[in-house]
Amino acid sequence: MSKFYKIWLIFDPRRVFVAQGVFLFLLAAMIHLVVLSNGINWFQTAAAVGNAAM
Repeated sequence: MSKFYKIWLIFDPRRVFVAQGVFLFLLAAMIHLVVLSNGINWFQTAAAVGNAAM
């Protein structure tokens, strides 16, 4: 584990961080699109639960 820093001699840190940023952005966009296309309105569900509790 003490020689783990040598991985940066193989991979360019700038490319790794750019690739990671692009991957995370695309992952977040995909998750948002899946949740939005699901058809569940969380505001109505929360209001219904709140009204049922009263």
